[in-house]
Amino acid sequence: MLTWKDVINFSVNGNPTPDRRVEKTEAGWHAQLTPEQFRITRLKGTERPHSGELCSIYDAGKYSCVCCGTPLFDSTIKFSSGTGWPSFTQPIKTNAIKYERDTSYGMVRVEVMCNTCDAHLGHVFPDGPEPSGLRYCINSESMTLEKEMA
Repeated sequence: MLTWKDVINFSVNGNPTPDRRVEKTEAGWHAQLTPEQFRITRLKGTERPHSGELCSIYDAGKYSCVCCGTPLFDSTIKFSSGTGWPSFTQPIKTNAIKYERDTSYGMVRVEVMCNTCDAHLGHVFPDGPEPSGLRYCINSESMTLEKEMA
C-alpha cells in the first residue's frame, strides 16, 4: 500500500518503471480525444467540480486512462470525498501512476499522470481515508469506466 511518504519519494527521486509506454504526436492525440479530453489530459487542464460524469458513479469496475487504456484505479477503492471529482485511495498498481511536483497557481501539490502515456489525471493529497491516508483527485474526462458484468 502506497503512503504519502512513497508519493513524495516518487515525485522527488523518480517514478516506477511502467509496464509499457505509449507515445503519440500532438496531432495523434487530437485525432483520438475529444477537445475536452485533450485539454485536460494533454494540456494539464481540469474540469469544473461536480461536472464530471464519473463523479457520482460507484458501479463495480476498473477505471482506465482515456488516452492509452492503462488500468489506473479499481472501483473498490473509490470514495466520496465531497470535492467534486472522483476520488480514490490507491492506484490499481504501484507503477500505473507517475508523480511530479506541481507549483502552478501559487500552490505546491503533487500532480498524478498516467505512467504509460503521461496523460494528466489530477492530483494526490494526504487527506484521504485510512489506511493509506491518500486522496487521488482525478478528472472524469481523463478516465473511462469499464464496468464489471454481473
